[in-house]
Amino acid sequence: MSSTGTDGAGLELKELEAGYGESMILRDISLRVKPGQVVCLMGRNGVGKTTLMKTVMGLIKPRRGSVHYAGRELTASPPDRRAKAGIGYVPQGRDIFPQLTVEENLLLGLESTDSRRRKAGIPESVYEQFPVLKQMLQRKGGDLSGGQQQQLAIARALVSEPKLLLLDEPMEGIQPSIVMEIERVIERIKASRSMAVLLVEQSLTFATSIANYYYVLDKGTIVAEGSSSALSEEQVRKHLAV
Repeated sequence: MSSTGTDGAGLELKELEAGYGESMILRDISLRVKPGQVVCLMGRNGVGKTTLMKTVMGLIKPRRGSVHYAGRELTASPPDRRAKAGIGYVPQGRDIFPQLTVEENLLLGLESTDSRRRKAGIPESVYEQFPVLKQMLQRKGGDLSGGQQQQLAIARALVSEPKLLLLDEPMEGIQPSIVMEIERVIERIKASRSMAVLLVEQSLTFATSIANYYYVLDKGTIVAEGSSSALSEEQVRKHLAV
């Protein structure tokens, strides 16, 4: 899999550089996520994984390079336009609205869709993925456990039925039983091939079992990439071990 060329239906970053203020975090990032793929972004803490996800979503403006998705250049596009283009985003730390009910949080996920979709309401498929949420529709988001809030954050992103889902460490700090439920949701998404996933994940076991392809970041650059089945112990020790 090459990091150059344009796949008109997927996500492609070309020679991307981005950061905060005068601080450059990402340097010369080129990667691709093809339709139906799960691609895992790995690396130690502080190497730029979250910065990359925010840049893809338009929350950080790149200094150089380009973001293409579904055959369109989105480099200068705001986050709402990217959401309307079919990109869903679940940030690190969940970021739900604690004072809104579960149902109100989910309905916010429809804001990027057209009036017909908004009128149709929350797709039943979301409740099939996360049945616990259907039992808690009138509870405030802030009253949910951390794991339930993470389920809500992912469900809110799925409400708009995106074609690309960005997940930034979705299993971080979550109790094991809910980790297993989130893993099953990602596995079902992969099996359906209806959605691509760019996943930041520290669990090597899960990353290699679920992802089709991986990229390893170190000091803001891609230092390794390949088929997940080819991720070697040597690379893990060199780039991922703390």
